[in-house]
Formats: sequence, structure tokens, C-alpha cells
Amino acid sequence: MNEQGNVPAVNPMPPVVVAMFFFIMGIELVFQLGSHGIIGGPTAVGWRLDAMQTYAFSSAVFDWMMENHRWPAEHLIRFVSYPFVHASFTHSLFVGVFLLAMGKMVAEVFGSIAFLVIFVLSGVGGALAYALILNDPAPLIGGFPPVYGLIGAFTYMLWMSLSRVGANQTRAFTLISFLMGIQLVFGLLFGGSPDWVADLAGFATGFGLSVVLAPGGLARLRGLVQRK
Repeated sequence: MNEQGNVPAVNPMPPVVVAMFFFIMGIELVFQLGSHGIIGGPTAVGWRLDAMQTYAFSSAVFDWMMENHRWPAEHLIRFVSYPFVHASFTHSLFVGVFLLAMGKMVAEVFGSIAFLVIFVLSGVGGALAYALILNDPAPLIGGFPPVYGLIGAFTYMLWMSLSRVGANQTRAFTLISFLMGIQLVFGLLFGGSPDWVADLAGFATGFGLSVVLAPGGLARLRGLVQRK
């Protein structure tokens, strides 16, 4: 608190971000308790695998829907459910930490509804890129694509701020360049899946959505169209 005793020293976390964090970690907690036999009985050991089979995004399932022109809800839900299923506690924890850091800044500036739109649609964008570009048989799971969408929104905020002061706007892309570089190094040293394509697509989706969802975004877009 400050000297007047009525203003917190640290801004509180937006409730929508806290709710999303506890939802992700709550699912992981259930998997952990089940795998250790604390809840659910013997079958609980396989809860994570069952969730992956039901809720992970699958390129093979997407191909089947495209070929047959059928879009059952049980498979369409995979576009928005896969970010909530993780491979391990560590996987979910890293997603949670990035969610709190990026989500706080995005939700405070853009608002709760825009935060949710960016999170959900960045996940969808990441899944589409994963299916259309890679067509990898491995399932796509985890919240990094939508979290990278939040990084895209944060990058847009920096990009606009640098523009207003006449600074080099490419500096706004330092964070995403660093994160992609880390993924590349780890991939070369230890191997890994190509799901970075989904992450990068999530980032691009979040950045693109921010053009409209950022405060004053629609007015700026209208002004650009009118000038043309």
C-alpha cells in the first residue's frame, strides 16, 4: 500500500487471467492426483492419456473432416480444448507462468473480453497452421499457441508505443525472436517436435487480432482505409 493506505503497491491480477490460470492448473492437479492413486481409483492413472485422445488436436482428425465435409462437435471442440491438456506438470506450469505474465498486461490494456478472444482464436490459429503446414501425426497439446497469441498482443502494444515516440519498431519483436531462438537451439541440441509452427501461428494470430481489438484499433483501421 502507498502512504495514503488506499492504493495497492502492485496492481491486482485481472480476474479473467486468474480464472484461466486456475482452470489450467486445476486440470493438471486432477491428473497428478489421479496418477498418484489419490483420487479416481486404478483407472485414474490413464486420465491424462484419455484426455489426450479425446481433447488433443489431431491433424489426422482434421484431414478426415476436410475429406468427408463433416464437422462433428466432438472433433471441432479439439480446436479449443487442446490448450488445456498438457504432457506433464512442468509443461502446464510453464504455460501458467507465461499466462500470468502476458495475460496481466494484455487484459489490463485490452480488457477481459478481448483477452479471451485473443487466447481462444490464437489457439485455433495455431491448430490450423499445425494441420495445414505440418500435417504431423503427433497430437497437438498444451497452452503455448494461445500464450504466444498473448505475446503477439503484447508485441503489438510495444510496436505502437515505439511508433508514438518515433523509435525503431523492430525492437518490439525482441521477445518473440528470443523465444523462437531458444526453441531452435533446444530443437537442434535435444531434438523435439515441430509444434513451434503452432506457437508462431498463435503469435501471428494474436498480433493480427490486436490491430482490431486494441483500444482505438477499429478507429485506426477505419482511418487507414479512408486514407487509401
